[in-house]
Order: sequence, then structure tokens, then C-alpha cells
Amino acid sequence: MKKLFSQIERPLAWAQLSHQKVRTGVAMGGIAFANVLIFMQLGFVELFAGGATILPRHLQGDLFVMNPDSKFIGGNTFDRARLYQAAAFEGITAAEPLYIKIGTWAYNKDTISESTRMFAYNPQIPAFDVPELNQQQAQVREPFTVLFDRLSRNELGPIPAAMAAKPTTTAMFNNRRLTVSGLFNLGTSFFIGEGNIIASELTYAEIFGANSLQEVSLGMIRVKPGTDLIALKSGIERSVPGIQVLTRKELQTKELKFQDENPTSTIFNFGALMGFIVGVAIVYQVLYSDVSDHLAEYATLKAIGYSSRSLLLVIFQEALFLAILGYMPGFVAALGMYQLLTGLTKLELVMTFNLALTVFTLTLAMCLISAAIASNKLRAADPADVF
Repeated sequence: MKKLFSQIERPLAWAQLSHQKVRTGVAMGGIAFANVLIFMQLGFVELFAGGATILPRHLQGDLFVMNPDSKFIGGNTFDRARLYQAAAFEGITAAEPLYIKIGTWAYNKDTISESTRMFAYNPQIPAFDVPELNQQQAQVREPFTVLFDRLSRNELGPIPAAMAAKPTTTAMFNNRRLTVSGLFNLGTSFFIGEGNIIASELTYAEIFGANSLQEVSLGMIRVKPGTDLIALKSGIERSVPGIQVLTRKELQTKELKFQDENPTSTIFNFGALMGFIVGVAIVYQVLYSDVSDHLAEYATLKAIGYSSRSLLLVIFQEALFLAILGYMPGFVAALGMYQLLTGLTKLELVMTFNLALTVFTLTLAMCLISAAIASNKLRAADPADVF
């Protein structure tokens, strides 16, 4: 009697799924596969967004000066004299230049990167809001001495491992030998640079020429507390030609816009859409087959008084169960792949709550859309065809 009672209490949708274990397992696998595909594509899109805003989030300053034609930080330079003109405005306490150049890094003959970013500035004034970096700034005052970003890609060589064995190591940058005297964590963008090094203005000028200090990649302006940033920004842009002044939020938006214009982001978004379509197709096939196999039973239930609405509810319950059962293994698999790719590429793929919720919502939509399509077969169930 107890067993019979438990069977009666069990939802019909769950009973049908548990009765056809192989078909349910195939559906779960298909949904999990679609989820992993969506997780990876959307994860890469979020990775691009996070990489694009690394610099704006870690730079010190209240306002930032760029060449108006520059699409991203370091894209185009402007005359250093313009920064000094901007520094004369009331309320500004400091205006410091940041120099950025891409060069060729070679740790040995097998580890060469032609896309390594050098950041250079006055080491007496911190440019980055990275405590570990700022604690080592005195070291880069020495000529041809740099700090190395641990989150640089493997193409730059095993610098952190080498420095675990001894306090310094050496490498070549644009055919100049540099001493690496410290490490820090910053990270790179997917599109720009495979790694980062920090140097002083002196080292930068020795490598790229003394005149290179006249061309600034980014100006960092600090202001007095309580200063109206928008009014100050507008005043500088009206009075100083050839520059664009941005707040931190505007700088982040500019970096994100450059990323959005890159076709790679569109490709990954399209990949997520393909994963969604694959999931819809798989769940539809399972639900359609289930309805077809039990069409006579559904017709019988209609004949004894069950409404079409109550029977449709069974189909949608099945879709809901499949969404939950398929999402869980897909989430776990995607989490493992995120960790694997982070270790291999040094690009931080993070499973955020918003991303997990977005994919779960898409999974529900995927299964409910499939149920809506498959339910057309159920509506055609006619008791007259059975009796």
C-alpha cells in the first residue's frame, strides 16, 4: 500500500522520464552539451569584457587624457605639452604621463613574444592601484630593470619559476637585455598584449629613444577632493586642443566599445546562439518522441475527462525536469573547463553568479520552447482515434 501511495504521489511527468531512462539520459547529455557550449561562448565574452577593463580599473587617477583618435589605451599618443597645459587648471594636484609600447620579449630562443606591453612612468609616483606593484617601484629606478606580470602568458617564459629560485633573472626586450627584479599581478587583454612589464621612464627612453617621452599614451590626472570632475573635464577639453578627457567610467566604456567592435565577440555570441538552437532541437526530439509513444494514453485521458491544459502541463513539467537535470552536469563540466583554460592560458575565466543564472535561464527557455513545439502533437490526440 505504501509503494502504491508513493507511485500515486509521483508526478506523471517524472514517472515518464524515470521509466524511459535511456531516452532521459540522452536528453540530459544533449542539454549538458548545449549548456557547456553556451557557458564557454558567454564565458569568453565576459573574459573579453574583464580584460578590456583591467587597466581602467587599476589605474590611479580621477581623470584621464588620451588622443581623441585613440580607440583604446595606448592606441595613439598625444604631445606631452598638452598634459602640462591641462595640469595648470584649478583643482588639479598632479598630472602624470603613462607610456605604453608593444615590443618583442625573448626569455630564450624557445620563448619569444612579439606582443609584450611595456608600461613606463615616473617610479616615484604610483600609476597603478596594485599594492604589490607599488611596494616594488623603487626597484625599477635602476636602468634596464623591470617588474614582470605573473599573469602573462606562457609565451613569455617561466619567469615566476626562475625567480622562485633566485631574486632576479634576465630577458631581452627589443634586443635590449633587461633585469627582472620583481613580480606583480595585473593580467592582459585578450586582444592586446600577451604579457606586461613595468619600467621607469629612463629605461623606456633608452629603448625607444629620448624623443619617445614627448609622446604620451595616457595622462593620469589627480584632483582635490570635492572637485567637479565633469566641469573640470569640459573646461580642459575646451581650452586644450588635441586631447580627450575621460572619467574612469568613460574610459572603461571606451575600452569595452573597442572590444565590442572586434568581430571575435560577435563570433562567440553566435556560438552561444548555436548552442541554444542545438539544445532546443535535442529536447524537442525527446519530448516529441515521448508524446508520440504515449499518444494513445493521452487520448484515453482526454476521453475520461482530463483537459488539454492539464495534459499540456505534463509536457511542460517534463521540460522543466529536463532543464534542471541537464543543467547540473553542464555547469560542473563548464566549471572544470574554466579552471583548465585559466591554467593553460593565464586568462582568468570566472564562473560568476550572473553568468550561471543567465545560462540557467537560457536552459529553461530552451526546454520550454521545445515543449511548446512538441505539444502540437498532443493537441492532435483524438479519443475517437483510440476507441
